[in-house]
Amino acid sequence: GGYVKISGMIDELMDKEQMKQAPQPWEFRSKPAYQRLLIMIGGVLVNFILALFIYSMTLYTWGERYLPTANLTHGIMVDSLASGMGLKNGDKILSLDGRHVENFSFIVHDLIIEKTSMIQVERNGELMDIPVPEEIIAPLLKSETGFIAPRIPFVISEFGKKDSPGRNAGMQLEDRIIAINGQRTEFIDEVRTAAERLKNESAVVTVLREGREIDFTVTISEEGKIGVFNSRDLSQFLEFETLEYSFFAAIPAGISRGFQQATSYLKQLKLIFTPKTKAYESLGGFIKIGSFFPDTWDWERFWNMTALLSIILAIMNLLPIPALDGGHVMFLIYEIITGRKPGDRFMEYAQITGMIILFTLLLYANGNDIVGLFRN
Repeated sequence: GGYVKISGMIDELMDKEQMKQAPQPWEFRSKPAYQRLLIMIGGVLVNFILALFIYSMTLYTWGERYLPTANLTHGIMVDSLASGMGLKNGDKILSLDGRHVENFSFIVHDLIIEKTSMIQVERNGELMDIPVPEEIIAPLLKSETGFIAPRIPFVISEFGKKDSPGRNAGMQLEDRIIAINGQRTEFIDEVRTAAERLKNESAVVTVLREGREIDFTVTISEEGKIGVFNSRDLSQFLEFETLEYSFFAAIPAGISRGFQQATSYLKQLKLIFTPKTKAYESLGGFIKIGSFFPDTWDWERFWNMTALLSIILAIMNLLPIPALDGGHVMFLIYEIITGRKPGDRFMEYAQITGMIILFTLLLYANGNDIVGLFRN
């Protein structure tokens, strides 16, 4: 994004003195309406083309790595929101409204954007339909626990920084927890549930280490924790797919991804103007944008985020709000259709109105970020 002062144009600088002088042939106001329209959509067009180029090059360089929904051999883990909707740990998602979702990471996106009404799952060998209530969208947009995640075993990847009952008892990295007090706890959700039930109590935790089962007596903390963290490397337990692209194959694939992202973002904008979804409460500013990036540098994620932000800039700039490119485009289309150019005084007031709207949105979005910091 950026700003260019165009000679002979009323914009956010409100340069009225220049407009009082006689129009010069090189000025914006002296050009035909169709040329002024091309100028106003130029920045938006370059934003979008840049995103398509970046997506094409990231696909060519890294390919497309994803987790197929069908490869979740142990099903899903659910948070309280998903559980309240009727989903359970271990469910295997088959389709949304009868439509198979190949990429697992798209499931929550499609629940929100595609207005899914029914989730088809396999539970203990039986097929079930889980209805999706319309009011789920608002809390789903705010969910910070993930709603659903792949269900994987609990393999220790690190210990608590302060006191760790598990480490004190003799547990080691790469140990896989398989039972607590003789009860099988093969997966992360089962380990957490069992530990929370044994707060401030001693428990026998069984781990699998190099093919051997070993028992440890562990005093569970008052928070219901063992003081160990599970591995977050999903590829250790699940099979990912990687689509690789040649240079020439990556170009149409990148263009397709860019249009998909633009379509998705437009649908998300629509949610903001739908009061019952309360999507407006999830608007964020600089802090939220920063939270999208990982703690460690990742070139692939950096370029994909750059492409996405470029698409967001393009779409936001096309909104029919005075002071944005979209506002100027709106007035130019009116001029082309009617043959009448809006007056300078009208354009001045329109710019002022547009700036008020933009500053209000800016304050609201960043205010949401600040409120969110205090809530956390």
